[in-house]
Amino acid sequence: MGADHPECPERLHAINDQLIASGILDHLIHYDAKEASKDQLTSVHNPEYVEWVFKQAPEAGLIQLDGDTSMNKYTLSAALHAAGAVAQAVDLVMSGQVENAFCSIRPPGHHAGRAGASGFCIFNNVAVGAAHAIKHYHLQRVAILDFDVHHGDGTENIFHDDPKVMLCSTFRHPFYPYKGAESGNEHIINVPLAARTTGTEFREAITNHWLPALDRFKPEFLFISAGFDAHYEDDMGGLALKEADYLWVTEALKQVAKKYASGRIVSTLEGGYSLHALGRCVMTHIKSLSEL
Repeated sequence: MGADHPECPERLHAINDQLIASGILDHLIHYDAKEASKDQLTSVHNPEYVEWVFKQAPEAGLIQLDGDTSMNKYTLSAALHAAGAVAQAVDLVMSGQVENAFCSIRPPGHHAGRAGASGFCIFNNVAVGAAHAIKHYHLQRVAILDFDVHHGDGTENIFHDDPKVMLCSTFRHPFYPYKGAESGNEHIINVPLAARTTGTEFREAITNHWLPALDRFKPEFLFISAGFDAHYEDDMGGLALKEADYLWVTEALKQVAKKYASGRIVSTLEGGYSLHALGRCVMTHIKSLSEL
């Protein structure tokens, strides 16, 4: 993305380094992601937008898709693999090869809507996975749980009128992308949080809003848009969560998955730009998912 851009390759290195340091990397099953197909992409994005992204891919240098989102000659491949990873993870979980999965991918996806890139996001990775689960496994109810510091406005744009998908999102407000506070409905559960919100208020929001909605919805599959930029060390976020809060929400969502979805969870990386905090938070999240 260019020098000093926060959405950098070092994010994935930080995660991998922390998994090694914690001693759990060798206990995990690793898969290289496949590219998403155009059919998978157009299940959630307008075909014209998908074709436009392919045509924008530069042979050298950087081009801007929007004010925050750039492409270099490797970006299209990375974005295709990021979206493909989530669909592939669905296949692995639904086939019983794994109980759940974490997709360590970039670029993130939850700001990408039907017809546009935004906020470092090109294709909506979690939306591709959710649509794949519904189409190929005939699921009637899937839930997307988004605890990134920013509202998953692209995910909401894609599924706002689709009652098969419940989106639960906590996010700082008012804050980028300046959406979500007023746009919820019975299956879009948006919970704005004030700046400097701590884990206590975050846990109350999940307990009072997400969990009752999920009990009503009874999801057959859970997706997590796992952004870790609400951590207190992430100076881009302005919230004050800690590793213990990410452990708590992961455990709470595991209980929902066990109750309604045979334990099926696919989690995918969204934000998180303080490298040390990101590595620790993802390690905590994965350790909980894998019950290590």
